Amino acid sequence: MTDAYAERVRRVTALRGCDTVLSGIRPTSVAEQLDTLRAAATDDLLPDFYGEGGAVEAVERRVAELLGTEAAAFFPTGTMAQQVALRYGAELTGRDAVGLHPLSHPLQHERDAYAVLGGLRAVRTTGAPCNPTADEVAALDEPIGTLMLELPLRDAGFVLPTWDELVAVVGAARARGARVHLDGARLWESTVHLGHSLAEITGLADSVYVSFYKSLGGHSGAALAGSAELIRYARAWRHRYGGNLFQQWPAALAALAGLDRELPRLAGYVAHAERVAEALAGLPGARVHPAPPHTHQFRLWLPHPADALNDANLALAEEEKAWFVGGWQDTEVAGLAMAEVTVAGPALELDADQITDLADRVIRRVATA
Repeated sequence: MTDAYAERVRRVTALRGCDTVLSGIRPTSVAEQLDTLRAAATDDLLPDFYGEGGAVEAVERRVAELLGTEAAAFFPTGTMAQQVALRYGAELTGRDAVGLHPLSHPLQHERDAYAVLGGLRAVRTTGAPCNPTADEVAALDEPIGTLMLELPLRDAGFVLPTWDELVAVVGAARARGARVHLDGARLWESTVHLGHSLAEITGLADSVYVSFYKSLGGHSGAALAGSAELIRYARAWRHRYGGNLFQQWPAALAALAGLDRELPRLAGYVAHAERVAEALAGLPGARVHPAPPHTHQFRLWLPHPADALNDANLALAEEEKAWFVGGWQDTEVAGLAMAEVTVAGPALELDADQITDLADRVIRRVATA
């Protein structure tokens, strides 16, 4: 066991034992996860075989219905699903250039798979920490086959455009002959800010990817949704990429459980995130972004070193069974750290005074360390 893994286990164990949790959810054991799968399974549900039948087909139908698309295909990872969508756009349009935000997932977290595996080129759409505007897309120096929009843009602080801005940028892409693909890893919780349903948002685009574990609490897995033609293509390339696993029913069952349990709760998490952000913004030297949050996740800055905040948060969890916010990172400004806050079920139990008290207990530990 590496030191990093041992430290991770320590954090997970501490969080699991907490009675109070502001950011995130309490981790579950393997036994608890198996109970969730048993509850989601029915007696007549058989295992899937290489992507056919069982829970995999059930979750594909459910996603297509929710998103209002002709079809959907289950993928083991979102990275694989998006590679297929971008490749399809290049082949259909004859253009190997893809419009990507510099902070988008393909450029930040996929080891250049779009180029190394897909033979595609990135055209950076904007330098601003938000999705590109219609004017920026219209002014791109070269034609693109696909414009990819990440909703919300995670590495900019989980930020979303307005509905009118989204409609306009899609229109600008269409005017240039480009397809539109949505990186909707966190699309589920974006409906509140955009003020439109999942099907209405998806209806603007040619394809969309959604995740089953980032907000829904699944084990893993993703879906690519769009036209029946796209999904036929996606199934062929899923096989070529090694994603046609013999059986994926555990991940698919967990996805179905998340759609049943967590999806109806996300709007409530988004509403409470505004109250949490407002309380945290009142801390000395604190800043939140965006304000108010666009989803149930946002960024928080505090004027303390990251190590001190992480140590204080862990000590509070282990000694007082209370979890504030973890995952602090130092910024380019010395003594100023940033963390991502995720407001989920446990945070709904906390009002503004309790949130402030929890923060004060962590900050006092930092001051006396």
